[in-house]
Amino acid sequence: MPLSLIILAAGQGKRMHSDLPKVLQPLAGRPLLGHVIHAGRTLEPAAIHIVYGHGGDLVRAAYPDTDLSWALQAEQLGTGHAVAQAMPDIPDDHQVLVLYGDVPLIEPNTLSDLVQRAGEDGLALLSVHLDDATGYGRVLRDNAGNVYRIVEEKDANRKEKTVREANTGVLSTSAGRLRQWLSRLNNDNAQGEYYLTDVITLAVRDGVKVQAVPAPTTAEVLGVNDRLQLAQLESDFRRLSAHRLMRAGVTVVDPQRLDIRGEVTAGRDVRLDINVVLEGRVSLGDRVVVGPGVVIRNATIGHDTVIHPYSVIDGADIDSRCVIGPYARLRPGSQLAEGAHVGNFVELKNASLGAGSKANHLTYLGDATIGERVNIGAGTITCNYDGQNKWPTVIEDGAFVGSGSMLVAPLTVGAAATVGAGSTITKSVPRGGLTLERSTQKSYAHWSRPSKATIEERASTIARSELKDDADPTA
Repeated sequence: MPLSLIILAAGQGKRMHSDLPKVLQPLAGRPLLGHVIHAGRTLEPAAIHIVYGHGGDLVRAAYPDTDLSWALQAEQLGTGHAVAQAMPDIPDDHQVLVLYGDVPLIEPNTLSDLVQRAGEDGLALLSVHLDDATGYGRVLRDNAGNVYRIVEEKDANRKEKTVREANTGVLSTSAGRLRQWLSRLNNDNAQGEYYLTDVITLAVRDGVKVQAVPAPTTAEVLGVNDRLQLAQLESDFRRLSAHRLMRAGVTVVDPQRLDIRGEVTAGRDVRLDINVVLEGRVSLGDRVVVGPGVVIRNATIGHDTVIHPYSVIDGADIDSRCVIGPYARLRPGSQLAEGAHVGNFVELKNASLGAGSKANHLTYLGDATIGERVNIGAGTITCNYDGQNKWPTVIEDGAFVGSGSMLVAPLTVGAAATVGAGSTITKSVPRGGLTLERSTQKSYAHWSRPSKATIEERASTIARSELKDDADPTA
């Protein structure tokens, strides 16, 4: 049975006190709505329908995907009304799964189980048991344990408010039946809205089996209405992500100080120290060691690589047995071949370092292709930008670049060549041999350093100079 998703994303989120629509508020580096779309796509649905309203242009612009369908809820008349806006584009023979754009931590396995429980003939809703269910609709069951109604908080009596099983709003049923039930809703309630939850009562009346499926964890069904709840879910996301990695065999020194903002895969015996941030798509090979304060974003790290503290790796491809940092920065387009070393305060941008090559200290390599077994001395800079254009530098296998060298691109340093320390190289260097460029060194025997004047002496000197200037108009 084909599956269609409906994601409700029309809420304004007034309690966020933000110009950004609530579903676009960021959680772990991705908008709330993005988390829900990602979870829904794992079910391989036939279509994903987004019901939008407040800030609709911003929401649509954030997701230009052609496989998303959009339905406008011009007036906020309740969840039942919102779902109805998407129904015209969903065939009766589809199964529908209703999700919420501000409930970001819902797990794919939970959704898959809910869809299976509903089947072709039933209705399944996701519930959660809470110590304090204030603000949630309550799941009401008869003496036999069968669900017969959902009552919203504002419509519940005192006894109903003591029920701890709460409705999450997530449900699945057939499109044909859902369409009929939606057409029969009314807004005779405390909020004057068309409640989606009222379809439960209609389903029971029609003899449809209704199942309330408890959510495996509370965190995955919590919504976001204000900044406090957003921060709590950020914390939950970090905890769940760290636990997932640890169950896969990763050593996390302190799960509370690991920040994951994307999708991370890791090999065996990986070790992550405190305050590590992993963003986007990150792949860590076997036995990778990541030191404190390291930021890795959209990067692949090969086996046995060691990343020392406070390094930043962004959009780089790192081979095995490399050594990086501390305080190194690898910017997008950087590549390290096997066994390459990038040391403290070294920056690479769109540069490749060949197997066994080293740049260990205080160096900038931009738009550079560096061969194997090259040594880059401390303080070397590839001068790749002329104010308008970027130019390449090529350093061939076995070359040695002395400390403090400026390589003014475009140029090539030939294989096995040596560039003498302190050189400013403006032309290509031939293979082998030594190339250096230095100005004549001079010494002045009778020169002495300026003495350190007191503040009063300095002020007196300035005053005398100003008086002289005033007296001499030609000065």
